[in-house]
Amino acid sequence: MQDINLTWNTSILYRAPDSAELETDLGSFEKLADHFRIKYFDKISELDNHTLLSAIKEYETLQALISKPFCYAHLLFASDSLNETYRALSQRCSELGNRLSQQLLFFEIEIMELDEQRFDSFQSYPAAADYLHFISGLRKFRPHTLKENEERLLTRKDLTGVRAFTKLFDELSSSFKYKMELDGEERDFTGEELLSLLHHTSADVRFRAMTIFLDRHGEHGIVFNSVFNNIALDHSQDMELRNYQTPIQQTNIGNEIPDDAVEHLMSVTEANYGLAQQYFRIKAGMLKIDKLRNCDIYAPVAETERSYDFETARNIVTDSYKEYDPEFGKIAEEFFTERRVDVLPRTGKSGGAFAMAISPELPPFLLLNFTGTLRDLATIAHEMGHGLHSVISQKQSLLNYHAPLPLAETASVFGEMLLTRRMLDREQDPLVRRSLLCAKIEDIIATTFRQTVLTRFELRLHNERRNGLLSNDCIAEIWLEENRKLFGDSVEMIPAYRWGWSYIGHFIHSRFYCYSYTFAELLVLALFQKYREEGDNFKPGYRKLLESGGSLSPADTAKLAGIDITDAGFWQKGYDVLAGLIEELKLTA
Repeated sequence: MQDINLTWNTSILYRAPDSAELETDLGSFEKLADHFRIKYFDKISELDNHTLLSAIKEYETLQALISKPFCYAHLLFASDSLNETYRALSQRCSELGNRLSQQLLFFEIEIMELDEQRFDSFQSYPAAADYLHFISGLRKFRPHTLKENEERLLTRKDLTGVRAFTKLFDELSSSFKYKMELDGEERDFTGEELLSLLHHTSADVRFRAMTIFLDRHGEHGIVFNSVFNNIALDHSQDMELRNYQTPIQQTNIGNEIPDDAVEHLMSVTEANYGLAQQYFRIKAGMLKIDKLRNCDIYAPVAETERSYDFETARNIVTDSYKEYDPEFGKIAEEFFTERRVDVLPRTGKSGGAFAMAISPELPPFLLLNFTGTLRDLATIAHEMGHGLHSVISQKQSLLNYHAPLPLAETASVFGEMLLTRRMLDREQDPLVRRSLLCAKIEDIIATTFRQTVLTRFELRLHNERRNGLLSNDCIAEIWLEENRKLFGDSVEMIPAYRWGWSYIGHFIHSRFYCYSYTFAELLVLALFQKYREEGDNFKPGYRKLLESGGSLSPADTAKLAGIDITDAGFWQKGYDVLAGLIEELKLTA
């Protein structure tokens, strides 16, 4: 029986999916959107500064109202996609959201189309200061935005197009059950439980776990092929309509990072792949094998791997935040005391982990799939960082609330560093210290090198799909080629890894998100180094960074903490820290 204290208490938002309050809210939105459209459609350019600001605030209020039931529906669906009530509510909100988007599209389009003189006047209006970054961000998409009727048509078709394929991906992936023999007994596993066995002490168990997980996806290769091909085709057609030159350009504009800066970030990362290969060879030596297979990368280096019950893991993580700042610890603890965390894996529940920030007025939630490994502690710290960021940035209004993607991972990765430092400082056992160092190095490799591999794969997938339908063999070859660049001759990829692309949700949910992890990891390595050098003097600037939410560009946000991301050698500094950790690990070998 599921422990109720380890599941979400979504009644914080609504009593139940059939509650009168939820029905009232959902039933009110189309009238509110119609009223807003009647009031402002085709009038934005005629409004004086005061009225335009009032319109923006009305729009923001409407978006905040909509976010509550829509996020509630997503939380329910993520907790159990097999529940018919939850599925129906999720689909209802998806269809309603699509209709609302069509009604409200005009507003952002008309703001984009303001002539420069009119926009300059609004920029000089003191009361509008808090909304200038939001509006400037919109106007960057002006060359790529179509007329309102065309945008409405595209939005309408999304419901049965790209969103339908996304929903299919989610429902299929979360429905999988896996059978595997472990300790002489055949058992049922969820995907998360199976992947946790990549930390098992037995090489055979690790190999079978990864193989069974990936082969199950391969059994449904026709579906995954259709999802990936159609999502890439949809984006290709969108690029053509909107005159984007590269598949990643739209994401980079939204992230406020120039294309060449992203390319530089990835090129510096690729130039340091040798560090990962050096580590893989060291680890093979520790495991007394000639070469790692990719199912061995997370193998424990001690004879027995320490496991953690959830209460212990929770306390270690919250104490890590508390020692940095008592308020941070209090915020972290409230996620658990208010039951805003869903902890354990189960069939029908979304895999992986995420944090959901709803609005500045409502509390965020966390989804975990805890199985007791050291890596799971890092995941709790990571998602708690997202949650903490969401709470601290609630001083912003909704349109400035969500951090831009390159900074969305900053607090989460910083939280992992706090956890690692705390555990290393308290651990006397040299074998456990070695395990902690390996875990941190592997985490940096996963969030920098691997994410660049994923981004390169995704770019190639989109570029090559423009030339025609991609077979699974073709997708697999692109996938393996990009991974070979990272592994070199230091790691052997198991046969089932040809399906390694098929389960990665970022490719489906948030196009070209993955390089944001690389950006954040290297930024945080620099931030954490500053913290260790400056101590308490560092904390006010970091607090300002988190408080700023999405109100500034990534470069300006980083400046609040004393970091210049335009420094030509900035990204390399992060890899110098990684090199230092590898040298420290050699001393324990």
